[in-house]
Amino acid sequence: MPNKRIDSYHTRVYMNGRDLGLKQAEAAYIAEISTRTGQRIEAGTHQPNRGRLQDQRTVPDPLADVWEDELEPMLRRDPRLKPMTLYEYLQDKYPGQYPQVLRTLQRRVRTWKALHGPSPEVMFELRHEPGVQGFSDFTELKGITITIAGKPFEHLIYHYRLGYSGWRYAQIIEGGESFVALSEGLQNAFAACGGVPTQHRTDSLSAAYRNMGGRRSKNLTRLYDELCDHYRLEPTRNNKGVAHENGSIESPHGHLKNRIKQAIYLRGSADFTSVAEYQALIDAQVAKLNQQCQTKYEQEKDHLQPLPKYRTPDYEVLTAKVSKRSTIDVRCILYTVPSRLIGRQLELHLYHDRIVGYLERHPVVELPRKRVSGKGKRRDRCINYRHVIGSMRLKPRAFIYCTWQSDLLPNPEYRQIWEQLKAQFDLEQAAKIIVEALYIAAVQDKEQAVAVYLQQQLRSSSLTLNRLKKQFEPPQMKQVPDLSIEQHSLELYDKLLPSCSVPAEPLPAPEPLFKKAQALPHVDPLGIYRIPSHAGKLVLCGILTSLVRNGGPTKRTSSSKTCPHRSQAPKRKKFYQL
Repeated sequence: MPNKRIDSYHTRVYMNGRDLGLKQAEAAYIAEISTRTGQRIEAGTHQPNRGRLQDQRTVPDPLADVWEDELEPMLRRDPRLKPMTLYEYLQDKYPGQYPQVLRTLQRRVRTWKALHGPSPEVMFELRHEPGVQGFSDFTELKGITITIAGKPFEHLIYHYRLGYSGWRYAQIIEGGESFVALSEGLQNAFAACGGVPTQHRTDSLSAAYRNMGGRRSKNLTRLYDELCDHYRLEPTRNNKGVAHENGSIESPHGHLKNRIKQAIYLRGSADFTSVAEYQALIDAQVAKLNQQCQTKYEQEKDHLQPLPKYRTPDYEVLTAKVSKRSTIDVRCILYTVPSRLIGRQLELHLYHDRIVGYLERHPVVELPRKRVSGKGKRRDRCINYRHVIGSMRLKPRAFIYCTWQSDLLPNPEYRQIWEQLKAQFDLEQAAKIIVEALYIAAVQDKEQAVAVYLQQQLRSSSLTLNRLKKQFEPPQMKQVPDLSIEQHSLELYDKLLPSCSVPAEPLPAPEPLFKKAQALPHVDPLGIYRIPSHAGKLVLCGILTSLVRNGGPTKRTSSSKTCPHRSQAPKRKKFYQL
């Protein structure tokens, strides 16, 4: 039975049915009321006016004197006035007369605006087509402090989402909302998604749009325009200051951050050993959210554009020359590099979290990117003792007065060790020990082991430089033992030959490599046709003497110039005498 107000007509119909001898259920059905209402009618407990709006107020109106004359005209003049403003107006004009009318005033203003106020903006539900729109935005995890190895970690979260399926990707970004961060996050999202939508929508990011006003031929930045052109994207953005137009990514921010916070609460600690561990926690929560839209994501994948063959650069390019101190200056930050690069010009690729240095297209150094933190501070430095400790080992006294002394010590543990060394040794000996310890830690990659050894030795007051070197002396290379290799029998290769019925004849014995040549009996020696005499010997000696005296064979001249009428007989005679 629908919930309806019972009047006297229904009551008369019900009672007439009962007078005719009908049962309660039958009479109630005819009167179109419930059986329970019929029972109350017969019992005399039925209230026919229950639920009717009151025609008049049960209590006097506390705003009767000021509403129509003062407050309502003020609202008609400017509907943006709030109840608290009107309440303070009453307190200032009529002190003590309206002490408890705030709630009444709030209800009265709310009702008046619903009846006579301006119409609010209507939010329309939009339909997303598969493969059309992808949304990007940066968000900050508020209400919780993330630390990496005990140090506060300032970061943003880049969030990407497909409009149709709701598939998403999230990545930690160090630094601000720069183009490098947008480019890297967006390209990583495309790679993880496996495709590219038709449109990319953001808010008015300064990394993507020129928000300076004025007439320009193109409101996109050059780098963002090239990025969209490379991936065949149509860049779009919502109106400035209207965040709800990007609601397809703004609202999911809350769901993602809530999951991340709950996972951290369940973990019991917001301190992570590395950024990679923190990113793994975010990836796990994103994967759980993506499982809820897996079916629609599979449908949308077929409508996405294919990825290009290569990525567009997601870094800035700078150049810097390595100084004699083995340092480079990048964006007001001083970085150390390996000392072998002193004097060389490096090409630097600046990512949002690291700097990669190239020398003639070869990567030679990778540095963590550091940013200046703190008000009024413009410069900072990032010193790595591993880059310069080899040179400092040759002159350990430089450690005493080096301006980077505190930065060369890698952690507070080593700084405490340095203070203890200065207390137990003279300054030069303490510098030699700490420099040698840092050298061993860098070369053998035993930073923690060296620190533990130094602390133990300092407590027992038995630390010396020689003991430190001997403790971490690298083991000698073991000599390679002599190997005796036994040659296998060559008869095994005979089995590979096809069988033959004719027995193989033994091979003849090998002839000697050098055999003495024997002259044939019928051949005369060269140039001799008779038994040589003393005259022939004299002729030979004369020829040899002439060769020695002249220093070798003389240059052959034309016979016409020397002896034009001389015959060849004397030459043949000397030849035969030879």
